[in-house]
This record gives sequence, structure tokens and C-alpha cells, in this order.
Amino acid sequence: MEHQQGYARPARIYHWVIAGLVLLMIPAGLIMIQQGLPRPVQDTLFIFHKNTGLIVFLLMLARLVWRLRHPPPPLPADIAPWQRRAAELTHLALYVLLIALPISGYLRVRLERFPIESLDALGVPPLVPKNEALAGVFQSVHQACAFLLIALLALHIAAALQHALIRRDGVWSRIWPL
Repeated sequence: MEHQQGYARPARIYHWVIAGLVLLMIPAGLIMIQQGLPRPVQDTLFIFHKNTGLIVFLLMLARLVWRLRHPPPPLPADIAPWQRRAAELTHLALYVLLIALPISGYLRVRLERFPIESLDALGVPPLVPKNEALAGVFQSVHQACAFLLIALLALHIAAALQHALIRRDGVWSRIWPL
């Protein structure tokens, strides 16, 4: 049974651009914290991760505004109530994490006075005073949120593949960019 009503083009673009950036940032984040990396490689990964995180944050804010003004299309009627609720909670958690991660990353970096090259180039000063102890707290928050995001993304991708390959109910095509 094919469910035809899909997300509007801006929602699809936000989804796939953010997904692509996040799927690049996860391995960069995991690699850059490894011991023994050559410093130039580690620095390049940090610069990529911080500046891409800023882009994800701005895109997520725009996506959130879009989503508040344009509710998602309804799921097919034969989706079980518990699956609807699970989808709603997973999407909510993904939104929260994709806002919390850039904020916690920003705070971790700026509390230690590390640069965020794109903001520095624009002349944006740090919005928080230096505090290395608090930076450590936000580093822990950032890492915990990152691992939770990885788990939720795995669940989200598994559910999407189940809809695309097993149920074939049109849920996948609602967000696919074509």
C-alpha cells in the first residue's frame, strides 16, 4: 500500500543535508579523540567538526522553525499506535540532540578559549567567560549526547529501512528527496 503524501521539499532538503553532515561529523568526532593521531590531522578534524557543528546548529534552527509552521504528513493508518508514539519520541529526541550537541560543543570549546574559526572570522566573540572546569562538564555532556545520537540514528535508519524494504508502505518515500 503506497502512502502518497510526503514532506514538502524544504523539509526533505533540511533532512538530507543535516543527515549528510551528521554522518560525516560522527566519524570525524570519533577519530579526532583518538590518542596518537598526528597533530595536523587532529587539528583538521577539530576544525571540520566545530565549524560543521555550527552549520548543523543553524540548519536545525531553520528546520525547527519550518517544522513548527509545517506539521509532518500523517503516517499511514495501519501503523500501530505504539509505533506512532515511538516515531514521535525518536524524532523529538533527534531534534533535541541535534540542538544540544552544537550548544554543548560550543560551550566546551569556548569555555576553554579554543577557536571556532568561522565565528572568529566573523568577529563573533566568545559568549561565555573562560572556565576549564565547566568546559570538562560540557565535554562529558557532548560525548554522552553524541553516543545517544548514534544509538537513535541507528534506530531511525533501521525503522526507515523496515518501511522501505519490508513494509513498503510509502513512509520512506515521504522523505526521500526524489
